Amino acid sequence: MRQFDLAPLYRNTVGFDRLFSMLDQFGGVESVPSYPPYNIERTGENAYRISVAVAGFTQDDLSIEVKENALTLKGEKKPDADKKVEILHQGIAARSFERRFQLADHMQVTGASLENGLLHVELVREIPEAKKPRQIAINGRGPQTIEARKAA
Repeated sequence: MRQFDLAPLYRNTVGFDRLFSMLDQFGGVESVPSYPPYNIERTGENAYRISVAVAGFTQDDLSIEVKENALTLKGEKKPDADKKVEILHQGIAARSFERRFQLADHMQVTGASLENGLLHVELVREIPEAKKPRQIAINGRGPQTIEARKAA
């Protein structure tokens, strides 16, 4: 596993402490779960879709939770007590899972759907008006000292 020294970045950035903390906590590739497989798609300028392959799961087996900036998808297959079937080969993995996604600031989950074995979670970035870039007017009076401002 490689270790990266982020100290030079701390010197040249302001307000990215949370991002660097997340990078420090990030483990190697070995610790990243690979089940279930998923895609992240950009569907518009500020719209995204996470598609998770959940073959064999029903809506009742799945749950979606958003807490602060974390999206958690859980799947737990409930055993059928009345169904007595002998499985000769099981190639479709229906094991329980929990997949977490760290969402950027101002990301909102707008909906979810289950279609053809894929769970689609729709997201949109809604930046508040106060956080959007704005033009600042420059006064043409020239430089003033604190004493000159008090006198005016």
